[in-house]
Amino acid sequence: MNAIISVMLTDDHEVVRSGLRRLLEQHDTITVVAETESGEQAYQQFGEYLPDVLVMDISMPGIGGLEALRRIKLRYHDAKIIIFSMHENTTFAVQALTAGAMGYVAKSSDAQDLVQAVISVSRGTNYLSPSIAEKVTLQTLNDDNPVDKLTAREFEVFRLLAEGNVVDDISSLLNISYKTVANYQTLLKQKLGINSPVDLVRLAIKYELIDS
Repeated sequence: MNAIISVMLTDDHEVVRSGLRRLLEQHDTITVVAETESGEQAYQQFGEYLPDVLVMDISMPGIGGLEALRRIKLRYHDAKIIIFSMHENTTFAVQALTAGAMGYVAKSSDAQDLVQAVISVSRGTNYLSPSIAEKVTLQTLNDDNPVDKLTAREFEVFRLLAEGNVVDDISSLLNISYKTVANYQTLLKQKLGINSPVDLVRLAIKYELIDS
């Protein structure tokens, strides 16, 4: 008999979590042990449940999935995390994998993709949606995206700035000092070769990290 795989779901939409629970629990070796609706909750409750696999969205109010992923991996090195996201952009996938995710599944993927991802990741094997895997491979062959070179924290600050958040907002969201965010802002300008907030937004739009 196969061991039961315990799963935690993190998404800010209850209807999404409900659908995912039904989908996953149709498989007799998977059980959903907890649901959370934000990155903060996922980080706070992960240790309480210690699920075999955490399935988490990237775009959520608050710290978001990438920052939650980074914090969980810092505290629980063996955490097995799948990012389940509407973003099919390779930059998000690359950032998630670099930050320690073991899987990246697009919400537009075939339903069974997520089931397969949970089973694979629970066994210690990385999993990417076929469409994402193909894009990541092509991106690696033609790697001219400077954003891919950012660390997970740098990328999160970049994304928040591009979405129009000011330094004070980001300081509060990521629970780091104003000065630290300002330092990241300066570092981003150097790394990305940009001079102004407008340049930063243009770069984010160019690589489809925010809507134009």
